[in-house]
Amino acid sequence: MDTTVSQLRDYVGKTVILHGWVLHNTPKGKLIFVTLRDGTGYCQCVVERGEATESFFEEAKRLTQESSVEVSGVVSADERAVGGYELRVTSLETIGTSVDYPITPKPHGVDFLMRQRHLWFRSQRQRVILRVRHTLVDAIRRYFNDNGFTLIDTPIFAPAAGEDTGTLFSVDYFGEPVYLAQTGQLYVETACMAHRKVYCFGPTFRAEKSKTRRHLTEFWMVEPEIAFADLDDVIDLAEDMICALVERVLTDHRSDLEFLGRDLAALERIKKPFHRISYSDVADILRGPGAKELLEKDLADKTTEVQELNKKIADLSETAKTARKQWQKDKAAQEEQVARERRSELEEEIVNIPRHAQLAAEFRWGSDLGGSDETIISRLHERPVFVHRYPKEVKAFYMRVDRRDSRVVENFDLLAPEGVGEIIGGSAREEDYDILLSRIREEGLPQEPYEWYLDLRRYGSVPHGGFGLGVERTLGWLCGLKHVRETIPFPRMTGKVYP
Repeated sequence: MDTTVSQLRDYVGKTVILHGWVLHNTPKGKLIFVTLRDGTGYCQCVVERGEATESFFEEAKRLTQESSVEVSGVVSADERAVGGYELRVTSLETIGTSVDYPITPKPHGVDFLMRQRHLWFRSQRQRVILRVRHTLVDAIRRYFNDNGFTLIDTPIFAPAAGEDTGTLFSVDYFGEPVYLAQTGQLYVETACMAHRKVYCFGPTFRAEKSKTRRHLTEFWMVEPEIAFADLDDVIDLAEDMICALVERVLTDHRSDLEFLGRDLAALERIKKPFHRISYSDVADILRGPGAKELLEKDLADKTTEVQELNKKIADLSETAKTARKQWQKDKAAQEEQVARERRSELEEEIVNIPRHAQLAAEFRWGSDLGGSDETIISRLHERPVFVHRYPKEVKAFYMRVDRRDSRVVENFDLLAPEGVGEIIGGSAREEDYDILLSRIREEGLPQEPYEWYLDLRRYGSVPHGGFGLGVERTLGWLCGLKHVRETIPFPRMTGKVYP
């Protein structure tokens, strides 16, 4: 009976066939313990020397990491075994050999692993992260499909900017310059006038030469748009959607999140209502004592941790040299590598803390929030924070000007807690033709490429709004990851496009 590791619970006491790849192979005298992965889970396969296994026992002993095999055997339950089940092997056949697999149990740096991304996929950590991504994407689609939204596929090639003109990727389109889409928003605005509630979901591109933990040049975004809606309606939608996504991931991936070391209690606190703070109030918070105390404590805690890591690294280095057994040396070397990487991260953070403190203390109304500012605000709150009504000079031309205060627009950013920062940006859209045309001109944008967009205000304009959620940043938050590079199958970052 052909089956998978994930289905072994249904075949206890029965003979099954598994197809997979060798993760570990440990010969111990008359027994060989082969840890097999098949894409659905892990299983310990035990080959015992005997008359029945004589034809393949030596072959099993020589199996190398990532060799592909077909194994048959009897399933038994064993709490001590990986996955909770064990296979007593009765036949084994090598399908594909693997020689000198580059990703070994020894320590590897991030740059090396990123160049081996096509193989790094096979590690348990990467498999778990991308499984959670699959669920997140499915949950996003289900949320909108189940709530009356119509999917609209928007173009990748765009004739004009949707966001900051300085982050456009230009493409020669048969002799005419066009751009890789920064957003599908302008196009889903057209569709909401036909379907009322719509969303697009696809890749977007930003030519930002940024090397922060939050940035990719190619990422996926979901963008809903609703007609006959004001800013509060859009914020309510974002809040409800986030709660639904968190609940789904917690339900389906609790053990995966635990494997990643995620603080589940922090996710379980994600309940309505979220905090709602104006940009002006955020400016006061950044200049206040709370932000200063937070950063001073950070500096002290991180300095202490670096001192502790220095001692740990020295001890591990000595163990790696003097340990009697090779596995002890390898284990110490691996732990030393992890400790060194953590120390490097902390040292960089320690250097930046005084600068972040100065930026917060000197924050002036009219400036956009930087990454360090978002981190401070999000760490001061246990639940997500909606920051609303930013100065219009730092936001896109299509955002609705607040009729009560023309200095600001009716927009919001949603900051995820624990220092993650922005995962959603949205707004009410400017529905007034004259004001929108004035904003286009204020931004120095040519009118002609936006004539079709202005048509939406010429012919039956209505209040409407929407937002964009970045899948990678959201996944990074849900999984507790430090960098978005692990949240997408093949990350594209400044200067990094291989493989």
